[in-house]
Order: sequence, then C-alpha cells, then structure tokens
Amino acid sequence: MHTVKTSGRDNTRIVNRTMYSIFVLMSGYFLFFRGDYGDAAANLGIALIFDPFNPQQTWKDRPLYQRVWMIVHVVVVLIMFVLQFSR
Repeated sequence: MHTVKTSGRDNTRIVNRTMYSIFVLMSGYFLFFRGDYGDAAANLGIALIFDPFNPQQTWKDRPLYQRVWMIVHVVVVLIMFVLQFSR
C-alpha cells in the first residue's frame, strides 16, 4: 500500500489522538449527562480504533503502561455493555 503525504511530516498520531479524545469525551457525555450506557460504550469502543499511541508499533514492542491502558479501556467498554443489558 502506498501512502501519500501532503506535508513533510506524518500526521497520523495527531489525528489518532484527536479522534481518540473526541470519542472518549463523547462517551463521557453520554454516560454522565444522558445516563445512556449503550451509547457511551459504543463511543468508547469506537475510540479504540484510533490508537492514541504509536499505531505502527507492534503490541509486544509497546511499553507496559500502554498495554495496560488499552486492556483497561477494553475492560471498561465490556463492563459498560454489560451494564447496558442489565438495566
């Protein structure tokens, strides 16, 4: 696959962190202001698509704190889905 860069630097990390933050904030909005676990879980799950760290780095080469962060993120999404269906 050939990537086309429009500028001299790769903006992937900036875009990923921005989109990750937006979806996490949207999740917080749905959870705390609307009380909707389903929409909050969906937005938090979508946030995982946008890796806030280095997307080119393999899982085994990542620092421990990054792996822990991502695993905790997945666990929180799963808990929120369970809470949605248990209501």
